[in-house]
Amino acid sequence: MPSIADLIFVALLATLVFTPLSVKLLGDAGIGWHIRTGQQILATHAVPRVDPFSSSMAGRTWFAWEWLYDMVVGELEAKLGLNGVVWFTAIVIAAVFALLFRMLMQRGVNLCVTLAMTLLAMGASMIHFLARPHVVSWLFTLIWFWILDTTERDSLGGRDRNTRWLWALPLLMLVWVNVHGGFLVGFILLGIFWLGATWNWLAIKDAQIEQALQKITAGKRSKDLFWVGLASLAASLVNPYGWKLHAHIYSYLSNRFLMDHIEEFQSPNFHGVAQKCFALLLLIVFAVLTFRGRQLRASGVLIILFAAYAGLYASRNIPVSSILLVIVVVPLMHSATPKREGFLQRMQQMESRLHGHLWPAAAIVLTFGIVANGGHVGSSTLMDAHFDPKRMPVEAVTYLEQHGVSGPILSPDYWGGYLIYHLAPIQKVVVDDRHDFYGEQFLKSYLKMMHIERGWQDFLREHEASCILLPRDAALANVLLETREWKQIYSDDVAIAFVRTPARLKERN
Repeated sequence: MPSIADLIFVALLATLVFTPLSVKLLGDAGIGWHIRTGQQILATHAVPRVDPFSSSMAGRTWFAWEWLYDMVVGELEAKLGLNGVVWFTAIVIAAVFALLFRMLMQRGVNLCVTLAMTLLAMGASMIHFLARPHVVSWLFTLIWFWILDTTERDSLGGRDRNTRWLWALPLLMLVWVNVHGGFLVGFILLGIFWLGATWNWLAIKDAQIEQALQKITAGKRSKDLFWVGLASLAASLVNPYGWKLHAHIYSYLSNRFLMDHIEEFQSPNFHGVAQKCFALLLLIVFAVLTFRGRQLRASGVLIILFAAYAGLYASRNIPVSSILLVIVVVPLMHSATPKREGFLQRMQQMESRLHGHLWPAAAIVLTFGIVANGGHVGSSTLMDAHFDPKRMPVEAVTYLEQHGVSGPILSPDYWGGYLIYHLAPIQKVVVDDRHDFYGEQFLKSYLKMMHIERGWQDFLREHEASCILLPRDAALANVLLETREWKQIYSDDVAIAFVRTPARLKERN
């Protein structure tokens, strides 16, 4: 018999795989260069040190810090096509929210409250339901929190049975650091729980025997977390770039220009549905804290502050922030919910006893069979994951391929990954969405060109491009239509393509 957590997993997996949401998961073209990077690693048995895709940055050092994720999606795409990439992403997302529901139920929270808050966190997280490595960080964040929180509860209760689980964190870090830059969240959570343990150790008075024992336990936990933190830090250095990866990430995240101009790092626009879900979640958190805030441990207070700030600071943080807010605050709602005998309580008791998880396993096997069969069941097509031709220059790139248009090709950064997916390694791009790689000065010149600001032509002079592919309504496209140096060769409702005129080519040669 399936538990509700199992049903959440199955329903979410099926929805993401067999509905138009499968196309939405491919809404970020960046997955294109992830796939091709992974396939290059598999072919060469080496993690790249210099960029293989860009003409403007040829030979420049590149940190492929998500190389392990790239290998997974590269292999899946090679064997199963884009259906395989979407299938893997859907499994990870479904596992995150099924696990979130399960963890809340283990805290004894009312069934209806748990389901409603899980769905609210899911709605807020839909802003980043994309086939990118960040979804794996969601799963690692949840597991990381569960280990830290469970061991803290045992420590406060005078039990020491789960302390050994803390030493799983360095092992998890070995994987996390090679999957996504979100591993920094792990260190933030570790620091928060260490501060909580240290606070308890300092705050507890040892006037009585019971208090003395509690103080000893709190001190021991503080020391354990300190050593686990050092071990996790050492584990994070086990990556192809060593400490230079940490320095690179710090340089990237501390660059004010990049943070102000990269869309996903900007504060959320609360006109969207996902952002409204996050705003509602914040209101619920505020209301619960007003009446039940005194029940929070020190670590819980710090996590709420961190999660609220992170979600309001950047849209890309909303999913992790929502997950952390729900898992910390919802248990406080349990004590405010009246306990009544009846159907819901019996369902809750039954839910806590169901541990088989046969249905999720069966769903994974069944969907894999469909994916391996090209998305077909008999004569019916149940899955056809592809890039949305209304968002990506699908027809334009097909035209360029068929007519042998040579590169380098200049397009908006958010299309660069799609071009890499279809044209690499034959053609190179001028720019794509690896903003940490291109850097501030390059992107300043690029944005000046895209916005037709004074000196916009400097970028075209400095970075050779044989073809320019732009959105049909882009300001730069309208300007190029009036110049003699560029000639339009293709146009549709999505994109317009230009090549240099023969006369200008001779002049440049």
